[in-house]
Amino acid sequence: MTSRAKGRGRNSIAAVSDNPSSLTFADLPAKLMIKVFSYLSHSELCRICLVSKRWRELAYDSRLWTNLRLRPEFGGLSVSNVSQFVDLIGSRFSTALRSIDLPCELITVPVLEEIARQCVNLRYMTLDFSKAMQLHDYNDLVDFPANLYYLCVCLSDVIFMEGLMRKIYHCLSTVQVLHLIGTFEQSSEEEEEIYEVINISKIKAHTPNLRVVNLYGVMFVDDSHVELLSFNCVHLECVALNFCIKVTGSSLKSLLEKCKKIKTLLLHHCELDITSTELSANCLENVLTRIRSLEYLAVGYCDFFTDAVMEKLMETGNLRELRAIDISYTCNLSEPVIGKFIKRYGPQLLGLMLHGKPLLNEFFWTANIPLLKNIKICTLGQRDGWYFELNTKVHIDQVINAFASHCPKMERLEIQWDVATIRFSHKSGKFIDDIRTRCPFLQSLTLADGGYYEMANSNFERAQRSRVVRTFNRYATSIVQLLSCYGDLLFN
Repeated sequence: MTSRAKGRGRNSIAAVSDNPSSLTFADLPAKLMIKVFSYLSHSELCRICLVSKRWRELAYDSRLWTNLRLRPEFGGLSVSNVSQFVDLIGSRFSTALRSIDLPCELITVPVLEEIARQCVNLRYMTLDFSKAMQLHDYNDLVDFPANLYYLCVCLSDVIFMEGLMRKIYHCLSTVQVLHLIGTFEQSSEEEEEIYEVINISKIKAHTPNLRVVNLYGVMFVDDSHVELLSFNCVHLECVALNFCIKVTGSSLKSLLEKCKKIKTLLLHHCELDITSTELSANCLENVLTRIRSLEYLAVGYCDFFTDAVMEKLMETGNLRELRAIDISYTCNLSEPVIGKFIKRYGPQLLGLMLHGKPLLNEFFWTANIPLLKNIKICTLGQRDGWYFELNTKVHIDQVINAFASHCPKMERLEIQWDVATIRFSHKSGKFIDDIRTRCPFLQSLTLADGGYYEMANSNFERAQRSRVVRTFNRYATSIVQLLSCYGDLLFN
């Protein structure tokens, strides 16, 4: 290269560096602009399309509309003209669409048939009838998405679903995750007549590949429906019956014996959640020992989860693959047995909820925290007003120091001792520094409101991590995200 050519190169580089404003967002290639637009919500995309013709073309690119939410109450778009929406299904979404949720007013024959014809790659679908007062006429429905992996149906107390379901049963053979969402959260204390608004037996007969079944708050579900799930569901791995108030557990034995792949069983009201249930000690021992490799166990508030039950589980080896456990507020589980459990299984635990145990003081925790070297989620202490108050103060610095020194993978920590129970000083900031710097993955540190919370919050704010420290009056820590099928259990 000649000296003149080199001079021209230097001059052009200098010109660009002297005038950086010459490059605008509009000069970016379409691929990069679409990547930037992918961080916007659909409502924001609808607004930016007014900027220019090019922005409109990019904002309506089908790659930005793979997951379509059309329920405004859950942050989705509102559709006012159904016929225009039908026209958009093929032109804007087409084969790129993989997930859609529809409110009752959009669950019509033209919409369902157009989605079935145009959106052949659709895998996730939610049909929300929870606010419907009557069902559309589906006698003319001849097509429905036939490659679904996930189907969620939000039920109504007054709408019988058979008019739609008999038209789509034959399209459900690919469904592996089924959610039937009931109306428990909308129910009143007054006794009302409960109708069986959907036929679970027929659904089960047409879904041979089911892995996950979630019957959340379906008021009519009882043990006979659970019994149905134990037939011809050889792939079943998760059954969630949270807030199904008629389920007593009489069919659990049959379910566990026939569905050998079950890992998760949720009974809030294998992985197992029997929080707040009133199962007897004999029942717990009988059921739990039948599950050979428990990975997740939630028995919080269970008075009958006793020392004998825990020792039986350790003796039989059912906890050898345990990853997460909730034994909070188990009043008949003693400190020595808990200590024995942590000594044996602590190194493998990712989640431990052990709050509401007033006898587990700082000495217990400082002795056992070093065994929790892989822990990600932990709760401890007790809220003011439960059982009895501690006679001695808890040196919070020692507990924080133990977590900082031995738990580098910690993500969520909740300490429930109130400000009157803990002892701290102006030197406590050093220990807060330690947990902030030595636990780099810490996303949530939940404390009782008061002076110590203010100190910790200020410390994290100075490090520009203002959302980490919280109060348990506004935030509750849970190990539920450690469920192996947590993603499949999400709805709404």
